[in-house]
Amino acid sequence: MFQDLDSTLQQILDDAAAPADLRNADVGFLTPDKTYAPGTPTINLFLFAVHENRDQRDPTPLIEQNNTGVYVRRRPPIRVDCTYLVTAWSNLTGSLKIQEEHKLLALALAWISRYPTIPAGMLRGSMTSQPQPPPVKTAQPEERLNLSEFWNALGIAPRAGFTVTVTVSMDLAVASPEGQPVVTKEITIHKLTAPEALGPVLVDQYQIAGTVRDATLNTPITGAEVTLVELGWKFVTQSDGRFTFSILETGNFHLKVAAVGYTLATVAITVPGMVLNSYDVPMTP
Repeated sequence: MFQDLDSTLQQILDDAAAPADLRNADVGFLTPDKTYAPGTPTINLFLFAVHENRDQRDPTPLIEQNNTGVYVRRRPPIRVDCTYLVTAWSNLTGSLKIQEEHKLLALALAWISRYPTIPAGMLRGSMTSQPQPPPVKTAQPEERLNLSEFWNALGIAPRAGFTVTVTVSMDLAVASPEGQPVVTKEITIHKLTAPEALGPVLVDQYQIAGTVRDATLNTPITGAEVTLVELGWKFVTQSDGRFTFSILETGNFHLKVAAVGYTLATVAITVPGMVLNSYDVPMTP
């Protein structure tokens, strides 16, 4: 992931709308130690700190349905702050070297500061799957490090620089099965003949659930209106495509489903359903 974040930041600096001197400079990610001596004007972004952002930690597990219809519980992504030290390097000498480095550094600071978040079009590699636009903090006081100690540790003379912190989501890829989706739930009502004693069954009632899917892509359809025709009950699906109806007795019913961009679908169902996905409705675009 970090290499894709590097590529994303390089894309920002190389963007066609960036100042010419900035986009024409090389972009490097090597440690700027005493052996670092680029032969061309260069913006160096050194990733020196990676920390979990605990303020943005969400402990709530995610429940998702996989392509086999099984629901899985997954740990949510952790939020990670990636902090770079940005410096400018010139191959000139004397005062011309300082002038060029300061000019490049100012251009980089002004350009990166234009982005409070990274636009989707700038994301590269695995960064394109970020669940939300990654926020960017540029030259913030709380991100400062002791530069004199830093440069001393690298064995070179101090130089100007600023920090850039990008907060990214890192998928932990840890999932555990939750089981098949509930299709039919039976509710049995007994007559109470004595305290804590159940008498004969008065009625069996059921709750049913299904998913409205695209027949070609097998993806859930949001905003589909599902009508239980015989009772006139309606349900509008959310992003997971799921619908439910409660307090049904045994019998045969019909589901009529309408969704924008799809052909009206009507399917016959039996309550209770005997197999998985008894009430799923595929829709044809």
